[in-house]
Amino acid sequence: MKPSLNIFSLKGTINGRFRAASEKEKYVRMKRSMIQFVRKTGMMLAVAGAAVLVLNSCSKDPLNDMTDEESRIYVTNRDTTANFASYNTFSIVDSVAVASNGDTAKRALTEYDRQLIDAVKSAMQARGYTEVDRAAKPDLAINLTRIDESYANTYYNPGYWAGWGGYWDPWYWGYPGYGYYFPTYYTVYYQERAVSIDLLDLKNADADKQIDAIWNAMFRGAGVWNSSNINSMVTAVFDQSPYLQQ
Repeated sequence: MKPSLNIFSLKGTINGRFRAASEKEKYVRMKRSMIQFVRKTGMMLAVAGAAVLVLNSCSKDPLNDMTDEESRIYVTNRDTTANFASYNTFSIVDSVAVASNGDTAKRALTEYDRQLIDAVKSAMQARGYTEVDRAAKPDLAINLTRIDESYANTYYNPGYWAGWGGYWDPWYWGYPGYGYYFPTYYTVYYQERAVSIDLLDLKNADADKQIDAIWNAMFRGAGVWNSSNINSMVTAVFDQSPYLQQ
């Protein structure tokens, strides 16, 4: 007896094998796709990580990577009762006082000092004030001081400077026997080289026999004694003082 051939059984077997092969190929393709995805994702993550490292390595340290300009500090103070538009004339010192660890006997006229005098003079003139000789009884007087302190915990306050006579004795301005008065808002802490500009009220000096400081500016930090920075530093403190206008 010849074995019977079950067409339907054979067909089912063949179809089953095809389905099994098809499922296997589908699984293989899916696995390959996942492997490729993981590889691509891993590469992308690696690239992203490398980019973060590069960015971090190129990012700026806010303290250690500051430029000289970024390290400088500009401080301005004023007498809020003063009417700066009421003054017309000014005179400025012919040299710069040098304060070093409490010694105020020094005055200098280096090239830096000349440029500092000229820059402050130009800034005042740009604000509408007229320079006159100190013998012509100017409304305002300008004292300039370079401060070179090599120790910390030094305070810029009335008591500290009052003993110095405000760098320049009042007799220089034609007021012998007068004293300087520096309001309490002049307190500034510093530990390094600095430059101070003091604007003094001569116009009203006779009222109470003292010369009031009505505006003060100080700049400190890296490069303050570099002559190439003078114009930008003087501009900075005057820009901070829009009220200083004739």
